[in-house]
Amino acid sequence: MSTVWTLTIDCAGARTVAAFWMLALGYVERPPPSGRESWAEWLAEQGVPEAEWGDSAYLVDPEGRLPSLSFLKVPEPKTVKNRVHLDLQVSGGRDAPAAERERLIRAKVAELVAAGGSVAWESPGPAGLDHVTVRDPEGNELCVV
Repeated sequence: MSTVWTLTIDCAGARTVAAFWMLALGYVERPPPSGRESWAEWLAEQGVPEAEWGDSAYLVDPEGRLPSLSFLKVPEPKTVKNRVHLDLQVSGGRDAPAAERERLIRAKVAELVAAGGSVAWESPGPAGLDHVTVRDPEGNELCVV
């Protein structure tokens, strides 16, 4: 039996970073807790000051199969390269034709850059582009493969 888990990303701007990852992964905002009309209603019930309501965001896989994501505001900035990162597997794998792989990778990278990301570096493979490392709006790395 496996353990249910959530990936939590510390950040300065939870809503901004969550919006980027929503686009990157095709996730949606997590609905408010059962019996609540909104997150604001739940936060008010929990006694969270209204000034802190934007300090977190939660995303889920719309099909309910993959892990959820939490974004939590922290005071310190990111300072070093991530030791753990996500690979967005958009190209069809290394068995796909090199030109098609590159087209799919570059299309996703362009989408992420338009959403506030930036290209960190490109990694060539023996037959063409292997992957591109992208940073989210706060510098967290991910690879588009």
